[in-house]
Amino acid sequence: MINTGRKHLVHIVKYRWWWMLLTTILIVPGIIAMIYSSVTYSNHAPLKVGIDYTGGTILQYGLEQKLENSDVTKTREALEGIGIENPYIQILNVNNSQQKNTKSNINSIISIRTKFIDKGSDDADKITAELSKDYQNPELISVSSVGPTMGKELFKNSLIAITLAFLGIVAYLSFRFRFDYALAAILGVLHDVLFVVGIFSILGLVYNVQIDGLFITAILTVIGFSVHDTIVVFDRIRENLRYYSKKMSFGEIVDASVNQTLTRSINTSLTTLITLLALYFFGGVTTRDFVLCMILGIAIGTYSSIFFCSMLVDFWNDKKQSQTA
Repeated sequence: MINTGRKHLVHIVKYRWWWMLLTTILIVPGIIAMIYSSVTYSNHAPLKVGIDYTGGTILQYGLEQKLENSDVTKTREALEGIGIENPYIQILNVNNSQQKNTKSNINSIISIRTKFIDKGSDDADKITAELSKDYQNPELISVSSVGPTMGKELFKNSLIAITLAFLGIVAYLSFRFRFDYALAAILGVLHDVLFVVGIFSILGLVYNVQIDGLFITAILTVIGFSVHDTIVVFDRIRENLRYYSKKMSFGEIVDASVNQTLTRSINTSLTTLITLLALYFFGGVTTRDFVLCMILGIAIGTYSSIFFCSMLVDFWNDKKQSQTA
């Protein structure tokens, strides 16, 4: 028997169908939200996409007073009242060190993302006038626009990047292990991506959270982290098979291998999550959605590498044995 130094903390084989049920519970709500979003959004996207992908204009105003989170809702409702459709509002409070690099007496910056504003349009003036009703002397400090063509190109490049990442993972794991291991790892990554995208689809429906270019960066990072954890488990399974395949069943080896790598996987994830949680609560508002995506991805990636991918490898091995019997 493989000596793990303690009793098994998790049992993959014994509770295989429970892990399958838990996996289904985790991803089904997000899938439902994505389907609903695809039906209700005008662009038929499963997520509420920002102007990085649809094209639009970002206006940033400097304000003298400090703003609260409640000001986001108040500002959005005020702008919708003057005909600005689906504005996306972000607030950044300027600290003492940043204040030295800003003009005049700016204590807060309010960023407004909206549909593309033409040069001849008076929408920018309407926005400024509306902000003047609630805030003292709003100062327009920057205006930037992303054309719809550029947004579509960015979206296409994002899909290419994710596709290449998946193909690279399949090629490497097929060479390094076996094809069924590679397939299990890819399904694990798909599981993680579906979970994260599903959560952001729900957040888009409930809290109007939009995704931008940073979201794709976070997804690619999550893919890499998920595969990294899975490779550690698979490598231990392969190593134990080499020495114990004649003494133990494949399921017993999977259980022992997962328990041998359990502490390492959890410790690695926890140390990363502590850093990300600090960034989420104390970092800037502009990166909060990016950090949230990373937190969700690393948490679900740890779960899938321990319980989902190893369960799939054991399940397929049972199928092979039943077919050859």
